[in-house]
Amino acid sequence: MAELDISEVFNASKVLAGVARHPRLIGPVKGITDCEVYLKPENLQHTGSFKLRGAYYKISQLSPEEKAKGVIACSAGNHAQGVALGATHNGIKSIICLPAGAPISKIEATKALGAEVCLVPGVYDDAYAKALELQKEHGYTLVHPFDDPLVIAGQGTIGLEIIKEMDDVDAVIVPIGGGGLISGVAFALKTLKPNIEVYGVQAEGAPSMAESIERDERIRLDAVSTIADGIAVKEPGINTFEMVKKYVDKIVTVTDDEVAAAILYLIEKQKLVSEGAGATPMAAVLFHKLPLKGKKVVCLVSGGNIDVTSLNRVIARGLVKAGRDCNLVIQAADKPGQLAEICAVIGKHGGNILSVKHDRVESENVNGCRLLIELETRNHEHIAEIKDGLRSAGFDVE
Repeated sequence: MAELDISEVFNASKVLAGVARHPRLIGPVKGITDCEVYLKPENLQHTGSFKLRGAYYKISQLSPEEKAKGVIACSAGNHAQGVALGATHNGIKSIICLPAGAPISKIEATKALGAEVCLVPGVYDDAYAKALELQKEHGYTLVHPFDDPLVIAGQGTIGLEIIKEMDDVDAVIVPIGGGGLISGVAFALKTLKPNIEVYGVQAEGAPSMAESIERDERIRLDAVSTIADGIAVKEPGINTFEMVKKYVDKIVTVTDDEVAAAILYLIEKQKLVSEGAGATPMAAVLFHKLPLKGKKVVCLVSGGNIDVTSLNRVIARGLVKAGRDCNLVIQAADKPGQLAEICAVIGKHGGNILSVKHDRVESENVNGCRLLIELETRNHEHIAEIKDGLRSAGFDVE
């Protein structure tokens, strides 16, 4: 593991002073009763993500010879934009290797910032292999998205800002992909205030760091699958694995449905648009994954570059997970007045019917019908109340 000194983080803070935004904490947020939660909104950062910090600082420290040859990077999107902006700002050529499946919005944003984009079939790790190949061929400097001490130092400036603004914070919750963000933040926090708890959150479908820490060795997943594409990394870095082992108190995972519910919460309650990765800390809070009772907590919203075309699907999943939308399947007699009675029961209990599908073919009874009713509801308790009301009225709710 490469050594990192806290002076490097302070130097990064000076370099980034006139370059990066320093979004102030938001909070305490609404609807959380067992702890006091604040948000560090890096989704409001230039390029929409914290990645600008580490990428810019790394590029700023290159020698004149390295700058003349240019830089190369690989990324699922956010690091790409950080490198592109940093390189263009410093008058340096940049090549970005992106997974071919990266959101079009991120690809176009990277090009707009002045980078040359190379699309690579597969996921992040395939793009990384291509970047290494081009680096050797042309002599570019690789700006690694997470496993570089200077990149980690740049991300650590977030920790300095949190302490400066809230020196009595008890816990900070950070998303984990490859581990660069949490390594920098945890290193800065623990070096200056060792009593602060630092928690990491990964997507259940991409738990490479969580499993590596559990086994006490770096492991490589065969595949990753999550709506939190910014943290869909198969293998943690050498440096980040060691730093997470040393400085992070606990890692938990969240499901895609929990992430979707957190995205919806941030939109509705805080008027903040977060990508999947950025919403994972809030998901960990909403679904009680961590011991936070009575604590002053900061959730790091790492980015807001969610693909607009997928936002509708994410919100729909979030509504279902939060109990705000549900589908009831009811077996009923196929006779006049049945649907009216069912609607009356639902209306009596405050449910709002969005759609009704009437199916005779799928009914269990030849003289019956199967109803699929979509409802707008308040929460899971409300759904249970409606189901109980229907059953009490004699209807078979599957």
